[in-house]
Amino acid sequence: MNGIEYSKLLARDRAVMVDRGLDLSDQVAVVTGGGRGIGREIAFALADAGASVAVAARSADQVQTTADMITCVGGRAMAVSVDVTDETGVREAVAMVQDRLGAVTLLVNNAGVGGPIGPTWEVSATEWWRTIEVNLRGVLLWVHAVLPDMLAHRRGRIVNIASNAGAYRWPNLSGYSVSKTAVIKLTENLALELRNKGITVFAVHPGLVRIGLTEYALNNESSSDSPAGKVAAWVRQEIAAGRDLPPERVAKLVVELASGLGDVLTGRYIDAQNELTELIARADQIHEDDLYTLRIR
Repeated sequence: MNGIEYSKLLARDRAVMVDRGLDLSDQVAVVTGGGRGIGREIAFALADAGASVAVAARSADQVQTTADMITCVGGRAMAVSVDVTDETGVREAVAMVQDRLGAVTLLVNNAGVGGPIGPTWEVSATEWWRTIEVNLRGVLLWVHAVLPDMLAHRRGRIVNIASNAGAYRWPNLSGYSVSKTAVIKLTENLALELRNKGITVFAVHPGLVRIGLTEYALNNESSSDSPAGKVAAWVRQEIAAGRDLPPERVAKLVVELASGLGDVLTGRYIDAQNELTELIARADQIHEDDLYTLRIR
């Protein structure tokens, strides 16, 4: 999406969101991995709803582009170049956001890597562990950095972008799968620890979206009998069967969660294919039966 296309969508989307009560004009959001892919779409959607948005990622040019596309149509945004695994850098980034935009009320932990592909005993242990570092430690560091201020104000929401790979088995992608499982379980623990403190936490499965890591898999030219080739073939098969989702779907879900609409579902693993209003209607049953969590059934 270019700046012209984005500006055309802004008035329409903002009007719809405000009409539904999803006005985030009093909120400050941080979106990690916001320079491209799903993160960029989420940043756009939050800005459309009126939030001030800090776009964070390692690629300075990409986050600046995202921030510029928001500000050029009247939104409020800033770019932050930081490695999510750099503890000092993350804390400094949060301080910069607080100084320029105000207290962070929403953290979207979207940054992530796919990790090495292949049997666990054959892939590089260093690359495998780097996947854990980015996908799990990165989440933890940002949570550590924003929570003290959220607790002081008794206000905040955290959305951790997870994956179906964390809820089910994904052979040949064990680093990614294990990291996302840990993110889901971290979400559950945080939600209980923060109960009655004004802060809610969610894990969100964005579905198969034709940008970001999915785009990388689609463009993979590995041989069909290799692990990477088999992953790419599966992705193409799912898309051909119509089981992918438009990026706007997950962005809309994040905006809804940011608005407080889903606070009753704090700690839950929510699939972007689900309608949030339908889950909210079933909230009593979800809590009673401990649904949308990782547990032995």
